[in-house]
Amino acid sequence: MVTNLTERKLTIMTNRNKAIDTNILLYAHYDDEPLKTKIAIEILNSLPVVSSQVISEYMNVLRRKFNLSKESIIDICIANFEGCLLYPTTFEILKSAKILIKKYDFQLFDSVIVASALEANCDILYSEDMHNGLIIDKKLTIINPFRAQF
Repeated sequence: MVTNLTERKLTIMTNRNKAIDTNILLYAHYDDEPLKTKIAIEILNSLPVVSSQVISEYMNVLRRKFNLSKESIIDICIANFEGCLLYPTTFEILKSAKILIKKYDFQLFDSVIVASALEANCDILYSEDMHNGLIIDKKLTIINPFRAQF
């Protein structure tokens, strides 16, 4: 699914301003929709910021929907996230998520993902199911990479 590690390492510092939502990972993992899979793999290969919330959701879906073993899920995550910046959920992110819920009416888990992207100084959050084109706090733009750009 991913390019070789040497190619990935070359992009480590160039894409730290982009974060991903869980649906990007799911499209990268399963090729039911080849065009979306291609786009998702390109995004993942660019070594985006991945929040701990996204990792948790991803592992949960792999376990529940696809009945993969726990060991397989961990192996998939290790392979997919090598070189990515993994961003933890902190107390500050939770406080920020609460503000985002009030300000933008985000869903609970989406607010944590958005707060993490803001905390990581990202300017783009790729997501298929959040508000495409929404600019949050004049810093972060949500982009649906599967739609024509605005």
